[in-house]
Amino acid sequence: MRSGILDLSGRPLPLGVWLAIPVLFASAVLGLVAVLGVLVDADWQATLSSALCGAAAAVAALIDVRPESWSPGRRRYLRIGYPTAIFGAGLVVGGLTIPTWVATAIGLPALVTLVILCRQADAEESELSRRSNRQS
Repeated sequence: MRSGILDLSGRPLPLGVWLAIPVLFASAVLGLVAVLGVLVDADWQATLSSALCGAAAAVAALIDVRPESWSPGRRRYLRIGYPTAIFGAGLVVGGLTIPTWVATAIGLPALVTLVILCRQADAEESELSRRSNRQS
């Protein structure tokens, strides 16, 4: 059994998408926190916490990626190293306060991008499901 969760279509994600997802996830969370802070007129600002980076690292670790031209050893280092680097960066910059306008300006487009990626994966899965039903 392969490690990691595949995208909805059952295929590993392309390398560029896989590298972007944890960053988009963390940015989207920061953007939503910033918008919530504005809506409730909070005194706090969005903070890049080590917990958020840990969650982003977990997302990276759970999603499958397989650059075809890479050797299995190199892929293994990527699958271990990238989430570890995200987690380590979270430990280093944990508690970094992000200005509300920056968190919103970066986070909301990141959220939209994540939604688009999910909808594309869902559309691909629906198409594959239709094809497999026709063949049955």
